[in-house]
Amino acid sequence: MNTLSYKTISANKATVVKEWVVIDATNAVLGRFSSEVASMLRGKHKPSFTPHVDCGDNVIVINAEKVRLTGNKMNDRVHFSYTGFPGGQKELTPAAMMAKNPTSLIEHAVRGMLPKTRLGREVFKNLHVYAGNEHPHEAQKPKTIELK
Repeated sequence: MNTLSYKTISANKATVVKEWVVIDATNAVLGRFSSEVASMLRGKHKPSFTPHVDCGDNVIVINAEKVRLTGNKMNDRVHFSYTGFPGGQKELTPAAMMAKNPTSLIEHAVRGMLPKTRLGREVFKNLHVYAGNEHPHEAQKPKTIELK
C-alpha cells in the first residue's frame, strides 16, 4: 500500500528565512495597521511559522507621523506610565505622544500586541519605525508591501 506521509517541520534559528519589508503608514488606522505589523514580525504569515522561534520578517515602517486614529481618540485616549516612585504616574494622550516623538505611538501599539516574554522582546527589535519617508536600510534591499 502506497500512502503519503507528512511530517511537521519545526523551524529553528538556522532554517528561518528572514526578509526585509517596508510598509507605509500614511492614512493607516493605528490599531489595524499595528496588528498587521505585529503579525509580520511574529512570522504568522509564513507556512513555516513556529511559535517558540523568531521566524518573522524585519519590518520598516515609514511615514509614522501620518498614522491616524478614528473618532476623538487622538485627544481623548490616555496612555499611563509609572516611574515606580510615589506620585510617579504619568499620563500622555496620543496627540502629545505624536508631538514629542511620532514613532512612539506605533511602537507602543505594536509592542502591546507581541508576547510579553523573552521572545517578544527579541521580536520587537526587528521593528524599525521612521517618521519621514527616508530610512537607512537600503542596503538590505527591502520589499515594499501594501496593506489592505
